[in-house]
Amino acid sequence: MRAIPPLLLFCLFLLLLPSIQMKKPGKGRGLKGARHKLTRDRTRGPRRHSRSGPSGLVSPNCLESTESGHVFVDCQERRLSFIPTANTWSNKPKHLLLARNRIKVLHDGAFLGYENLDSLDLQQNQISLVEDGAFQGLTKLTTLLLQHNRLQTLSEEVLIPMPNLGYLRLYDNPWNCLCPIDSLVRTLQVPSNRNLGNHARCAKPIWLKNMKLKHVDPELLCKEPDPANNQQSDETGYTGVLEPSSIRSKPDATTVCFTYHYPQIRMDCSNRGLTEVPSGIPDNVVHIDLSHNSISHLKARDFHAAKSLRTLNLSNNNMEHLDKGSLTGLLHLQELDLSNNNLTFVQHGVLEDLYFLLHLKLEGNLWVCDYSIQYMVYWLSLHPGVSPSGLVCYSPLEYAGESVEEYVKAYNRECPKQQSRPDQDQTDPELWNTLMEAQAELEEEELEPSALRVPQKYQIIRLS
Repeated sequence: MRAIPPLLLFCLFLLLLPSIQMKKPGKGRGLKGARHKLTRDRTRGPRRHSRSGPSGLVSPNCLESTESGHVFVDCQERRLSFIPTANTWSNKPKHLLLARNRIKVLHDGAFLGYENLDSLDLQQNQISLVEDGAFQGLTKLTTLLLQHNRLQTLSEEVLIPMPNLGYLRLYDNPWNCLCPIDSLVRTLQVPSNRNLGNHARCAKPIWLKNMKLKHVDPELLCKEPDPANNQQSDETGYTGVLEPSSIRSKPDATTVCFTYHYPQIRMDCSNRGLTEVPSGIPDNVVHIDLSHNSISHLKARDFHAAKSLRTLNLSNNNMEHLDKGSLTGLLHLQELDLSNNNLTFVQHGVLEDLYFLLHLKLEGNLWVCDYSIQYMVYWLSLHPGVSPSGLVCYSPLEYAGESVEEYVKAYNRECPKQQSRPDQDQTDPELWNTLMEAQAELEEEELEPSALRVPQKYQIIRLS
């Protein structure tokens, strides 16, 4: 085989050298190039989103629905820290529910594009700042819920873009009742704004603590404190006149419970440490959840104002007694949950107003199968449309686990029927004449003048 001259090999090497230099590692096409790009992107890190809006964020997984022609967008409990843009939804919403999220600030123009909104629910977030132009464009808004947040101050200018606002909730916020809140207080106290800011109270300063914003004197908010009074407040802990409070009053349902207005008004009072039914339940509430509290006794007229109530949950309360009249007025109630309590019987008359009841939950109670339980079975027999559950004997032991209905049937079969005995006065002919004579004597005495009557002891004579 003929050998290749070294000079020829050297020339070939020079020809191939430029092409080798052009193909540097990691910058060509194919898998190696893709790996190099991925490594470069990881090194640079993710792109930052601009402060102007969440355009680069993933759309929230919210529920869109239509009821009675109104579009609802339910974004509750979605861990949102921002307001979704209006073009996120297929239809322009009428009601936007953003309760129980992680929103901290409402920036200017946060709701641009939501001009059709009628209600906005922002309760139970972490909102501590609302910029003056946050609600710009919401000219049709009638209901705004901002309760259960962290607001300390708010300007009147926040409310100006909402001329039709008729319902505003601000309670359970740590309001700092000083000069910056002056314009808001004056707006809330206008007589025509009777449903704006009800139940909101000052958290500080100490001399205004627990006073309602509706009752605070606006002149006190911007008044310079007296140094002498400041020294006294440091020693005693307060200055000024505090709002009088009663020795013991029932908790107010509006402030103690969470209220949701759409699609139906619902109050969540569960796990609130209540020992009695709170007062002030609005008459338009449809659903109330009072479960997992410590309400042991249901008193008369506890629900007399809740005329629109459809469902009532009183389960898991260690309840022992229901007063007669405790459910008075609940004419439209359809579902009553009394499960997992300590009830042994229901006294006669408690259920008489529940004309439209459909579901009655009774499991987990200490039902005693004796004569006192018969009212419940009797009432259920007169209301065949009611579907009861859990009515089972707990005691005595011989009936434990048996259906109360079966117990009552067995009781009625075993109970001896007492035959009625005729009255002897009605069957003895010998007594008829005596009774007639006594009646004639009384009639003669009644004919005599009153002055001639001799006082006599009255006797009760049974006439047949």
